Amino acid sequence: VKQIRLGLPLLGALLTQRGHQVRVYGESLSEVDWDDVLASDLVGISATTSTVIRAYRYAQKVRDAGIPVVMGGPHVTFLADEAMDFCDYVVRNEGEETLLELVDYLQGKGSLENILGLTYRTTEGQVVHNPARPLLSGLTELPWPDMGLVVGGEKVSPTPILASRGCPYGCEFCSVILMFGRKVRTIEPAEVVTELKRLKPRKIFFYDDNFLISKRRGKELLALMAKENLGAPFYAQIRVDSVCKNGNIDKELLDLLWNAGCRIVYLGLESINPNTLKEYHKESSIDDMSGGLEALANRGIKTHGMFAFGADSDTPESLYQTADYCLDHGLNSVQFLALTPLPGTQHTARWEAEGRIITRNWTLYDGHHVVHWPKQMTPYELQVALLDAHKRFYKVRRMLAVKPKAPMYRKHQIEGYLMCHAWEHVRENRDYMREIKELSESQSPPVPAEGGFLKAGLETVTR
Repeated sequence: VKQIRLGLPLLGALLTQRGHQVRVYGESLSEVDWDDVLASDLVGISATTSTVIRAYRYAQKVRDAGIPVVMGGPHVTFLADEAMDFCDYVVRNEGEETLLELVDYLQGKGSLENILGLTYRTTEGQVVHNPARPLLSGLTELPWPDMGLVVGGEKVSPTPILASRGCPYGCEFCSVILMFGRKVRTIEPAEVVTELKRLKPRKIFFYDDNFLISKRRGKELLALMAKENLGAPFYAQIRVDSVCKNGNIDKELLDLLWNAGCRIVYLGLESINPNTLKEYHKESSIDDMSGGLEALANRGIKTHGMFAFGADSDTPESLYQTADYCLDHGLNSVQFLALTPLPGTQHTARWEAEGRIITRNWTLYDGHHVVHWPKQMTPYELQVALLDAHKRFYKVRRMLAVKPKAPMYRKHQIEGYLMCHAWEHVRENRDYMREIKELSESQSPPVPAEGGFLKAGLETVTR
């Protein structure tokens, strides 16, 4: 199973339409050909918070060769000043129009100060943040991401497709609405099916943050997919209350999902603690969660549950109760992640004010490392509970008893097992566990504002 984010293939398709030659590298697909990269006129780099240190190293290497570097993505959008230490330009929020205007400028057209959504440095060295660019009104004018531009793109499986952008909800820990807004922009179901027929995929993964953001549109798309008999199973992220709301099961939706080929759904369940759900601003109930899980299992659709731990009302015991709940309610695979203060979110602002962020080493912001001080336990206690909850769910006997055909399902089982059994044996993680244990025994909030027990990691970037 190989996957890649679609931002760069989409931007590459736009630039190709303008007559530019583009090549995209994804770390999980192929080694970077540095001779090729360093022969470029412009290099664009996208990264998440947990990978941004590595991205900064790449950016510095390219910039040292005299090639302009532009960066994009949520981390650099909210920490553009930090990113400008390592690159020449930052494209904030949605980047399609901003990048095209920047490329025009580099070819002698227009001026930097008129490019909305751009951060740049003046000839005097001053960093300038231009006003934000309004979000795109729709997606229909955009090309589909061009996987043919990706080196090793033939390895990508399942075939990724994105049919909507934006989210109307307000989960406090999430950066999606900050990046892409609350207004949901969609691609017409007929256009989506036409693209799927062109791609002829063996398996499909919808990258939409919520595939059923509009049930009416979702049902229309599912009906078209079933009618065209694409012959490919698909996987998608949905909210469990799309299936069960106020105790009412949407049987029509379940049938449409199955008939269209849906075999695994990814559910952002987050917690079984009502107080935690309220803190997250998650508009769902435990009863609907339970009803939805049962209905999906009865229809034969496998479920992957995603949970975030470390809220103010969470305790070690609540993590173990969650693992038991997942086993009792038939979840096929799970992710128990540490609540992470991603740049720009409400959680981050609150925890910064309370002195509860214990490190700004971005490499640790991957959901597997505790980077804040919870209210009901120490950081070390939360880290141990996360590992123990995984072990409680991913028992070897249970895994061996199930022999699913779906490779995505097996992938998540293996990842979960490795998370709880191999993670502790990685040297860097052992060092981290030692550090966080010492911190938990010797300090209490507020922790130092400039880095906490581990430095930001930026000093490891080759300058």
